[in-house]
Amino acid sequence: MRLLMSTRERDRLKVVSMLSKSGTQMTQAEAASLLGCSSRHIRRLLARYRKEGDSALVHRARGRTSNRRLPDELRERTVAIISEHYEDFGPTFAAEKLAEHHGINISRETLRKWMVEAGLWRPRARKAHHRQFRERKAFFGEMVQIDTSEHDWFEGRGEPAVLITLIDDATSRVHMGFYPTDSTETNMSIMRDYIARYGRPMSFYGDKASHFRVNRHSTIEEQLEAREPATQIGRALEELDITYITAHSPQAKGRVERSFNTAQDRLVKELRLHNICTIEAANDFLEEHYMEYCNTRLAVAPLREEDAHRSAEGFDLDAIFSHQETRVVTNDYTIRFQCRRYQILEASALPGLVKSRVLVEQRLDGSMHLRYKGTYLQFRAIETPDPAAAAALPLALRARYRAAAEPNHSVTPAPDHPWRNRKKGASRSQQR
Repeated sequence: MRLLMSTRERDRLKVVSMLSKSGTQMTQAEAASLLGCSSRHIRRLLARYRKEGDSALVHRARGRTSNRRLPDELRERTVAIISEHYEDFGPTFAAEKLAEHHGINISRETLRKWMVEAGLWRPRARKAHHRQFRERKAFFGEMVQIDTSEHDWFEGRGEPAVLITLIDDATSRVHMGFYPTDSTETNMSIMRDYIARYGRPMSFYGDKASHFRVNRHSTIEEQLEAREPATQIGRALEELDITYITAHSPQAKGRVERSFNTAQDRLVKELRLHNICTIEAANDFLEEHYMEYCNTRLAVAPLREEDAHRSAEGFDLDAIFSHQETRVVTNDYTIRFQCRRYQILEASALPGLVKSRVLVEQRLDGSMHLRYKGTYLQFRAIETPDPAAAAALPLALRARYRAAAEPNHSVTPAPDHPWRNRKKGASRSQQR
């Protein structure tokens, strides 16, 4: 029997199956840390997996009828009433009359779906808003539009992929790349590649996605420091002196949107003809064939011949396009980052480093770097002992191993804890 499992359920299956194997080095605490749940829940999953197999990790409600589903009798009665009395009514008006005259209270959206399925309502296209024509920019590199298209690019032959496209507003020259997801890292990667090839454009023009723009209010710390909140991409573009312009509608960045219409027709067929079904092979095809076709056949000459791109020399693009966070150095010259501890080596123990903030760079190639006042520090990861070796450690060192291997969990005192029974303002001697 085939099982339909979500990505999260497949991840759980992989970890639980590894944990259930005899002779495994994985502990229940490590499995709980990987899955983000408690050790007790891991034991429940493990017992259920040993008893029922893979199906034990599928959600129990999968395939069941929703408890909130309305009865079929109510649906048939409602459709009959509308057919008889409100045949030319819209869903909103019909829902109001059903509640007013027939005592049937259902949502407008549910009623709309029922009416569409019964042929009593035809979805209507909304009237298009008036759009004002905008002239192309005059210079190549003055403004570059960026967007992502989610589509079945491999027509079911391969893994899901998204196409991120940068298109120059003045010339329609494109730079494209296939990636597994639309994320901060993937958008950073294609921006870095574009800048390394052409230079720094004057501006990028894209949507209001959360990896481009902070969609929240400023924190108290940001307000006190009089600085605007920025995403990792926003911070990188600010370092490169590149303006990011947000579009208020898809039509505003119509050049990149229309390029996706062409790609979803022509590019999909090209990938099919060349039997390409992997992201790596698709990117090779983009580089060797498709981008050249677009830039020679579909691009236009700019209004002005000057190139507005600025040189990227003197900028460390690998460092700028990285995920950056700050950490405080402790007295033993260590920092904690993503549940791991890192030791700064003696050669990099600069004066004033203790209690200071260092910058942690997670680069696109997976490497990690520490920077303090422009100087990169040497460091090493503090490895946790092997679980089998930890059992042989002296008793005094076992607690230190558990603290390094397991994430910190705050403990809330019980309601009957003696600390909770103390009266306000009373000393310990008065409590005895």
